[in-house]
Amino acid sequence: MTIHSSNPFAEPPDPVRRFRGRIGGAVSLWTAGDGAGRAGLTVSSVMVANGDPASVIGLLDPDSDLYAVLASTGRGVVQLLEWADRDLAEAFGGVAPAPGGPFRAGTWEQTTSGPVLVGRSYARVRFLDSRELGWSVLVVAEIDEIVIAADENPLEHRRGRYLRSRDEDDR
Repeated sequence: MTIHSSNPFAEPPDPVRRFRGRIGGAVSLWTAGDGAGRAGLTVSSVMVANGDPASVIGLLDPDSDLYAVLASTGRGVVQLLEWADRDLAEAFGGVAPAPGGPFRAGTWEQTTSGPVLVGRSYARVRFLDSRELGWSVLVVAEIDEIVIAADENPLEHRRGRYLRSRDEDDR
């Protein structure tokens, strides 16, 4: 491994990565499976489409354990993380160590759709479809149930950094 003093993503500049980073958004944690077959992935490229039925759309890593478990079980959970969950987001994103696995952090409740981080807003979802899109896989899932928690300090991600929401009125 070579340590560089410069930013490895700066040259040549990747305009798509830079543009995407400026969009920003809420940080979600997608989970699926149970027991030793649980998997999770931090995702910030998410949209919700209202309708009958409502759907959630996400861009996932096609090589992730989460995508494999979600596609095979057909069920999952999309939960919204809080400012206090920064380390958990890093562990599930694969950029921070997680001795014993990332599910050792936090308090979890197992549902028929997958593990739920206690005290967070979440949607239980049913996998509908996926297709490769760029370097990601676009996943469409139908929302079966939504649980809304207090959402005191939502975790957001913009330009490679976690941010605390400034809007205190939207609770």
